[in-house]
Amino acid sequence: MNVDARVGVAVDGAQSALNTATTVHSSVVTQIKPQGQLGVVENLLAGGIAGAFSKTCTAPLARLTILFQLQGMQSEGAVLSRPSLWCEASRVINEEGFRAFWKGNMVTVAHRIPYTAVNFYAYGEYNKFFNSNPVVQSFIGNTSGNPIVHFLSGGLAGMTAASATYPLDLVRTRLAAQKNAMYYQGIKHAFHTIYRDEGLLGLYKGLGPTLLGVGPSLAINFAAYESIKSYWHSHRPNDSKVLVGLCCGSLAGAVSSTVTYPLDLVRRRMQVEGAGGRARVYKSGFFGTFKQIFKSEGIRGIYRGIVPEYYKVVPGVGILFMTMEAFRILLTSLPN
Repeated sequence: MNVDARVGVAVDGAQSALNTATTVHSSVVTQIKPQGQLGVVENLLAGGIAGAFSKTCTAPLARLTILFQLQGMQSEGAVLSRPSLWCEASRVINEEGFRAFWKGNMVTVAHRIPYTAVNFYAYGEYNKFFNSNPVVQSFIGNTSGNPIVHFLSGGLAGMTAASATYPLDLVRTRLAAQKNAMYYQGIKHAFHTIYRDEGLLGLYKGLGPTLLGVGPSLAINFAAYESIKSYWHSHRPNDSKVLVGLCCGSLAGAVSSTVTYPLDLVRRRMQVEGAGGRARVYKSGFFGTFKQIFKSEGIRGIYRGIVPEYYKVVPGVGILFMTMEAFRILLTSLPN
């Protein structure tokens, strides 16, 4: 009888300890966010910081790309039949100083923080929508990890973010395009001057080709990134997510940039047309502008500036996804 009592006490004690341990473990687990599950604020914060950091790192190459894209519009640029990246960089340093490489970077960051934040957040929301939509599932079957879903989500997210932040993008382009003659004296002055000279629609000049370029670009970007990352993890599952983000993002950026670069060049030229009171060069809309550039400058004209674009995009997109992955790891490891 005494033995049975002692056994019963021991069992009850062990059960009590087990229940206590389970309660403690559950309380700890509920305080930690599941990996990859971020709230709205965390998603926006991670995306915004990643975008600002990436753009600041690649700002000099971004400005060189814009200057190359606009050659052929002005007489001083038209004479450069074989422009050199290093010659243009030397010209900027000699005529404008080293800090000129970051000309317009403040408005770039002001644009990139909300743009990237909305972009990554919208991408996640569109992914959720397609993954839970029975109509989409009936067409393409299993939507989890499907490249078509990533393609559609990326394209729609890019157009959503571009539409929401477009005036800042236009002002950034105009500030970066200035050389010695400073027609715009800053972000506020640029907004006021464009609105005064060109009206409200002037702040949305080039939005059509922007959406036409951003949609496919981001669609290819996200689809390529997710596909490359999935392939990488299937062969090297233990590699750092941050390193994988950098490498896969760089490859995805190169692919999307090659496909959509001509659209971006047309967009840039339409954005600066009429700036500073200059005469209009292109008067026939997006497709007419594309045709005119191709006719007068050839295939090299629609890919003018692609080399600095690669120098900018390959590390830029890599840094963007790397920073995003790092912030996801950081934020998901924090207690609520």
